[in-house]
Amino acid sequence: MSNRWDFLCGYVMSEELSKVYEPKTIEKLADKIWLAGGYFHAEPPSDGNDKKVYTIVIPPPNVTAPLHLGHALNNTLQDILIRFRRMQQYTTLWMPGTDHAGIATQTVVEKRILSEEGKKRTDFEREEFVGRVQTWKDEYEAQIINQLKAMGCSCDWQRTRFTMDEVCAKAVRAAFFKLFKDGLIYRGKRLVNWDPATQTVLADDEVEHETVQGHFWYMRYPLIEPVRIEGEQIEFVTVATTRPETMLGDTAVAMNPTDKRVEHLLGKKVRLPIVGRIIPIIADEHVVLADPDSDDEKAKYSTGFLKVTPAHDPDDYVIGERHIKEIATVVMPKDCGEDARNYVFINIMAPDGTISDKYGWSDWNEIKNSDVENLIGMDRFEAREAIVEWFRQEKLLEDVREYSHEVGHSYRSHVPIEPYLSDQWYIAVKKPIEHLAEKFGSGLIEGTDVPVNSLAGLALKPLLDGRLRFTPERYARTYQSWLENLRDWPISRQLWWGHRIPIWYCQKCEQVSSGLDDLTNCEKCGSGDLIQDEDVLDTWFSSALWPFSTMGWPDDTPELKTFYPGDVLCTAREIITLWVSRMVMMGQYCVGDIPFTDVYIHAMIQDGEGRKMSKSLGNGIDPLVAINSHGADAMRFTLANMTTDTQDIRMPVLQMTLPDGRVENTSPKFDTGRNFCNKLWNASRFALMNLAWIDPEKFNKDKMDITDKWILSRLAQTIADVTKSLEEFKYNEPMSLLYRFFWNDFCDWYLEWAKPKMQDKEQKPIAQNVLAFVLDQTLRLLHPFIPFITEGIFQKLNEVAPVRKLNRIAEAAQANALVAARWPERLDSLIDTEAEKQISIIQSLIRVVRDIKSQYNIPPATTLTTSANTSVRVAQILNNNSELICQLAGVKVFMADTNIEKPKNAATSIVDDMQIFVHDVIDPEAERKRLQKQKQDIEKAKKAVEAKLANKNFITKAKPEVVAQAKDRLAELTEQLKTIEKHLAALK
Repeated sequence: MSNRWDFLCGYVMSEELSKVYEPKTIEKLADKIWLAGGYFHAEPPSDGNDKKVYTIVIPPPNVTAPLHLGHALNNTLQDILIRFRRMQQYTTLWMPGTDHAGIATQTVVEKRILSEEGKKRTDFEREEFVGRVQTWKDEYEAQIINQLKAMGCSCDWQRTRFTMDEVCAKAVRAAFFKLFKDGLIYRGKRLVNWDPATQTVLADDEVEHETVQGHFWYMRYPLIEPVRIEGEQIEFVTVATTRPETMLGDTAVAMNPTDKRVEHLLGKKVRLPIVGRIIPIIADEHVVLADPDSDDEKAKYSTGFLKVTPAHDPDDYVIGERHIKEIATVVMPKDCGEDARNYVFINIMAPDGTISDKYGWSDWNEIKNSDVENLIGMDRFEAREAIVEWFRQEKLLEDVREYSHEVGHSYRSHVPIEPYLSDQWYIAVKKPIEHLAEKFGSGLIEGTDVPVNSLAGLALKPLLDGRLRFTPERYARTYQSWLENLRDWPISRQLWWGHRIPIWYCQKCEQVSSGLDDLTNCEKCGSGDLIQDEDVLDTWFSSALWPFSTMGWPDDTPELKTFYPGDVLCTAREIITLWVSRMVMMGQYCVGDIPFTDVYIHAMIQDGEGRKMSKSLGNGIDPLVAINSHGADAMRFTLANMTTDTQDIRMPVLQMTLPDGRVENTSPKFDTGRNFCNKLWNASRFALMNLAWIDPEKFNKDKMDITDKWILSRLAQTIADVTKSLEEFKYNEPMSLLYRFFWNDFCDWYLEWAKPKMQDKEQKPIAQNVLAFVLDQTLRLLHPFIPFITEGIFQKLNEVAPVRKLNRIAEAAQANALVAARWPERLDSLIDTEAEKQISIIQSLIRVVRDIKSQYNIPPATTLTTSANTSVRVAQILNNNSELICQLAGVKVFMADTNIEKPKNAATSIVDDMQIFVHDVIDPEAERKRLQKQKQDIEKAKKAVEAKLANKNFITKAKPEVVAQAKDRLAELTEQLKTIEKHLAALK
């Protein structure tokens, strides 16, 4: 007997949760369970298995640095979806991985090497430098993966991919070759967005526009021959520019054809100051007519004369194209037989943004002079100052006006981009692809210039057809507008880190070739003298293939057959154009279907002042710091709870000192998550302590009381609402539903009502089984949001009450681990609106009694007599449940009827159709004294305000808002006085 008792005591003790919730302990326990069970890994179902499949590919974090709180939000939301669908018994694949982030990673490595070793990239052989970057990548990739695991991300870690690993590299080669073969990849000299800091081209969507405070400089260009206009001798034309340094590349001055001065000046020539180049005056409709009184900023600041720099401005580039012959006849030397473009499109800068004669200054030998030569080697902004000063000294600077305007900046280096004439590789995004017409159709998409069977059309049509959906819907407009206005995509980057462009140039016959494998011989002449292109592909090229390159495409793998297309992409609004549109485009083109059906755009996290979190501002929060201080579940709870359909989330940032003395940023918002987890732990601990020796067979649904029916009804409604919300990509909504159900319904009410039942032999089996079932279902509903703590409690629940069922009502499917347990089934048959209405009435009365106790400083444990005057129906409900009222309101006697009058010295409150009396609360004499004192204080304050308002000096000299405040205060005091007098009258 003794041995058996010791064993049983030990068994019971082992079932108890620790008194204090310790996140780190639970996180380790859950990790071990998940790892041992292999629950995150997904294999393609075997033949004949028609199990549902659900796929998410992670937006691969850049290997530039550890993850920040924005990543924590993004990945928490994805994990919620994956865990939800896994519990719904889908075969779920969440594909993890990282992105090589060409420009960003190379830039940070170059900066480190320069600061630590004083060396530049060009001091290394290419392979050696790439090796240095690879070392960086390995370091930060490991950190990123560990961070994701610490957050509880249930990715299929066995399938972790990297955008430059062998699997993805093969897909990059195949996609490039396919595009090249279809004539969609071409090389051309175009005006591009150039980043002088990283010295590479940027696509339009990699340019961030910032408003800067600049100037308009008004510069005079002398006419070769003065002209008389309306009797006035005109010796120069004045151009206005925000970038004076580009004037070195001017090859024309343009006027609007409707300008009345055109008949006198069209065809005339000016001598370009400093340079001495003779350039023509041309007419073009792009030029804005001058109108100093106009509301149009361009007209307001215009002189009517536009300096045309075709190699350094997108609009000027188009003008140069339109007037190339007209300009060339003037600017090109007579004996020069070269292409006129070289003399119309003059590039006066080096890739680093300095003034240079080495990169396309075609007429340098004809025009060079000391003034120009002095500018060579200057940074573009130094040259700007020098040129403005030259014009000032030469009396050719007419005016300088301040001007606020938007300037494009590099999204990586954050320096102003430079429109730059450069040879680059492009993808033709609006060129029809004939062999795709049969599958996708042909012709233009209605209302656009986008061919259905072009790359842009392949991305746009699924949205218009409703196959591709955005949540929130407003972001579909961003996606659509971008594709309708899309220009050809420059895919070459002047970097060493990345996928090297698979193009080879034959040195013998000049053939340009591409191949799936490295070429060793020219496909045209057979020569082995081949040189591979030096550039690498745009990072977004490989990222565009991510949903299927990670699955093994171009090979027809089981993974590709099973998990492509995927289901949802969860990402930020800033890369809708950069990434989302291109993934859809390339998915359609390469695999024949869209990579996902839903795009969820989450909010951006800001600090409490509405600023973006960043290192420079020092207002960022490290997810690991939040995890270490509050626990991963608390962080996840907080992030999910803050995620609404709004654009941004504001999170106050405070500093805290860690045990090791370091000072880190955190947020008081995480306290909400920690408090909820503590509540869950303590309530579960109490429940588990009362579930020992539970017997599911003793449950009898006919013996349930109203509280049992009510909590099951509330659970059933919560299951339905939470499931619906998650299916609609809601996060804050199900969190709020679960918070209210667990904290309010379950803890504040049901657990309190259940306590005395545990001491009653008849009621205990009912209460135990309801308690076990509701706790089980609650843990399942909460698991996607807070997986660690729910898994830990679920394991204990399995030990204490391995079977959770309510005979003939519901049963919780058994599972070894919560991560793989079934999502709660709909329990609509348990929704009991009458029970909910009755409990709501009971709760209202209990709250009133509690409020009155608080108002009169009566200890909560004090029992009082309470009555209620109400309707027959409500009185019957209250009387039938008087025991519940007495238990939670601290009432010793309660009765309700239709004709109860207010007892003497009772506190009164009216709620709906109940007039509630709490007996013998008021001591008339003490209450009269208290009210008299309050009345005196109010009268004194009222007289002071009245005196102030009677003072003419105050009324005339004080600020209007101060006077208004005084009047409001007087009205407030007057109302308070009326209330006090009413209470005093009632006491009489």
